Amino acid sequence: MTRPTPKEIKPIAHIAGIPVDDEIATRISNSIGPAFEGFATIAGTLPFDLEPAGYVLAQTQKVLK
Repeated sequence: MTRPTPKEIKPIAHIAGIPVDDEIATRISNSIGPAFEGFATIAGTLPFDLEPAGYVLAQTQKVLK
């Protein structure tokens, strides 16, 4: 889990149908960057961390104690 750069945000926004210019991509990166940095310590520990499709699987599995 790494902080997204404006260079990475622009194509993602374009694919989502919301093209942004360089200034807006930079603002997005600066605004969501701290959240990525805050969660960096637990990155990889959540079952749905890197694979959003795994979220449903994680929610439906029984917890074994």
